[in-house]
Amino acid sequence: MRTAAGTSSRLTAMLAAVCLLATGCIGPSGEERMPAQRLEVHSQSFQEGGEIPRQYTCDGAGISPQLAWSGAPAETQAFAILVTDPDARDYVHWVVTDIPAVATLIDEGVFGTDVGGTEGTNSGGGVGWTGPCPPSGTHRYVFSVYALDATLGLSGTPDAIALRSALQSHVLAEGQLSARYGRASS
Repeated sequence: MRTAAGTSSRLTAMLAAVCLLATGCIGPSGEERMPAQRLEVHSQSFQEGGEIPRQYTCDGAGISPQLAWSGAPAETQAFAILVTDPDARDYVHWVVTDIPAVATLIDEGVFGTDVGGTEGTNSGGGVGWTGPCPPSGTHRYVFSVYALDATLGLSGTPDAIALRSALQSHVLAEGQLSARYGRASS
């Protein structure tokens, strides 16, 4: 026969295990932390689920789009950005770390370093933004922004693997904006 206390303690243990697996539940010194809050991410360059204009792609000037965010917790110390193409095995288009906490956007054509951040290595082997250039069909692009409880201080030009690893215990809030681009539709 199950008791209410036994069921309650099993439920508590299961919830703790789920929290441990979720990003942001364990802080840098091992303390438990609530799951990450939600950041609002938007762009004047395109709408959620919309088409990325040609000027931001390999078929245009290849400049970075404007990206803005809001709703960061007061204890935010820095931001990070990761842009990937999940339809191309998470091809990385942009890695920016240690953007100062006072920043709320990166303007069109502006580098992450221009706002005080550190540009990382994209999947093309370059540093900074590389525009969408799908070999066929229409691909999805996910613009992820993370509010962090500390600057990451990653050395050199970090790639997405280094960023994802460093994010493990520092995410206070996160948000995404998704858009698409197909070369046939450009």
